Amino acid sequence: MKDLDNEKKLAAKEAVKYLKDNQVVGLGSGSSATHAILEIGELVKNGLKITGVSTSSKSEELAKSLGIPTVDISSVSSIDVTIDGADEFTSDLNLIKGGGAALLKEKVVASLTKEEIIIADSSKKVELLGKFTIPVEVIRYASKYVMSQIILLGGKGEIRLTEGEPLLTEEGNYIIDADFGLIPDPAYLATRLSEIAGVVEHGLFIKLAARVIMGNNDSTITFS
Repeated sequence: MKDLDNEKKLAAKEAVKYLKDNQVVGLGSGSSATHAILEIGELVKNGLKITGVSTSSKSEELAKSLGIPTVDISSVSSIDVTIDGADEFTSDLNLIKGGGAALLKEKVVASLTKEEIIIADSSKKVELLGKFTIPVEVIRYASKYVMSQIILLGGKGEIRLTEGEPLLTEEGNYIIDADFGLIPDPAYLATRLSEIAGVVEHGLFIKLAARVIMGNNDSTITFS
């Protein structure tokens, strides 16, 4: 049986090799990104000089606890490298992200990044995206309308709950987990979702990753 957590660690160790002194580094969110932040913390402890930009409050707190200098995203014009995880990826580097509800900040950071590196265990690689539902962040006022539009696009959606109540993102929005089944044309669906009034952002990340580093048993495979 594969040790998926160890695969994430191996991918994180490989990803941090791309970091250099004086870079602005995007710090992703989720279990894979946590391994990367821990690795970056060790490098900073040993003298690496970088400035971090976090994609969530949890990543920010972890970075600070490890002595990684961080700044607000409003103070940078671009990000050199971001290391983040994904819920699914294909060999052509399209992704579904947002299982941890940080997709909005993750996509803003990815869009500002020159080199987005995704790290993942081998269970995240798929032939077609869509087994994992697409998180769609919406303003609360528009949630019912957005659900109706998702149905018109051929999907179905449910508002994500936590302890029986709608989960609120860091920006105070709802997340609709939208199921479209397997997605033959994720770029088209991404465009259509973005056109729905009330949608803040969605978890289809199309052509934003420069490479995906996947742990595979005791080694890594890089897709670029």
